[in-house]
Amino acid sequence: MRILIIEDNPDIVENLYEYFEPLGYVLDNATTGPAGLFLANDKSFDVIVLDGMLPGIDGLDVCRGIRTGPNSDMPILMLTARDTTQDKVDGLYAGADDYMVKPYSLIELEARIVALNRRSSKRTASKALSFGDVSIDLGTRQVTRSGVVLELPPLSFKLLVALVRAAPELVLREDLEYELWQDDPPMSDALRTHVHSLRQAIDKPFPDYEPILITVPGVGYRLAGSNEKT
Repeated sequence: MRILIIEDNPDIVENLYEYFEPLGYVLDNATTGPAGLFLANDKSFDVIVLDGMLPGIDGLDVCRGIRTGPNSDMPILMLTARDTTQDKVDGLYAGADDYMVKPYSLIELEARIVALNRRSSKRTASKALSFGDVSIDLGTRQVTRSGVVLELPPLSFKLLVALVRAAPELVLREDLEYELWQDDPPMSDALRTHVHSLRQAIDKPFPDYEPILITVPGVGYRLAGSNEKT
């Protein structure tokens, strides 16, 4: 199991490494809010252990950022000294799946991490999307077209998921921008760049098939059923 620890206290980090690594867990660590958010959005982890008070970005904002990022389904356990009922409510509303207060029991922490991973695995095991000859496994984040595995960066993956869920209906540009960036889209026409990247991955390697990513100029994008050319 891969665990991301977002915690700035070196003693706590060392304590977690000393406990979990001998048990076979693979750990990664970030000591600031921005670094933790970057890792959570850039890599896939089975569980994230998140401190509530971090330099750079508060733990609640990191949690919200993960929930609106490309790896939004990763389980989050907040491990923090904030111990009031309101603190716990705020953490859960920010997107945490579980909440533990410091000081904590390592045995209980491990049990909660295992339980979060088990529930997450059950939720994602059967989640699959498909349209035409494109298939997406939401659990493993694997994408295939005609049985060929495609490598997609996180935002291209998220874009494809939105298009497959709507297919063959048109998805408006503003809806796709919200899907990728919520209420904070980039100033430039970044959506066009990501659509181009996705097209390079799902259409360009298949010259014997009709393109499936269709642009409706000035309006949006849709997927069309793919048929082999004759």
